[in-house]
Amino acid sequence: MIELVNTWWVWLAAALVLAIAEVLLPGFVCLGFAIGAAIVGLAMLGPLSLLSPAMVLLVFAGLSLVAWLVLRRMFSLPHGQVKTFDSDINDG
Repeated sequence: MIELVNTWWVWLAAALVLAIAEVLLPGFVCLGFAIGAAIVGLAMLGPLSLLSPAMVLLVFAGLSLVAWLVLRRMFSLPHGQVKTFDSDINDG
């Protein structure tokens, strides 16, 4: 199991699965994890492959948190604003 943490294609496969899960469970949580996994997967091709599995998981957690915070800031409603609806779709 430890060997899988240091394998680049496992991270990219996890990113793909998480991106698909985001379609089913919206809220940018899965997408934040998918972005973190994709960045770690690409970085495993380079210098990140030399780190221990615990450090790789720590980098993944940090990147996922940053990605989620950026997504939330970009796509959320302005602070204090509530989405309201003035008309009903069933009103003729």
